[in-house]
Amino acid sequence: MAIWVVEQIDPSGIVSACIACKTETRAQECHQSYEANLSKEQKDAGWIARIRTVDSMDDVPVTPLKLSY
Repeated sequence: MAIWVVEQIDPSGIVSACIACKTETRAQECHQSYEANLSKEQKDAGWIARIRTVDSMDDVPVTPLKLSY
């Protein structure tokens, strides 16, 4: 079963926030929230919100908030 990972990443590539979800729907909701919470200045500076899947929690690069949705 895939694990959905939503990340907010700063211009230097450091993960600022990360959430791991078991469902795509919840992950999409989180991704939209992460996108909406980035200011224009942050986006202009190179901040991004990214969504992807991994095979296990061992593949998540940081300790995320785990949602059981």
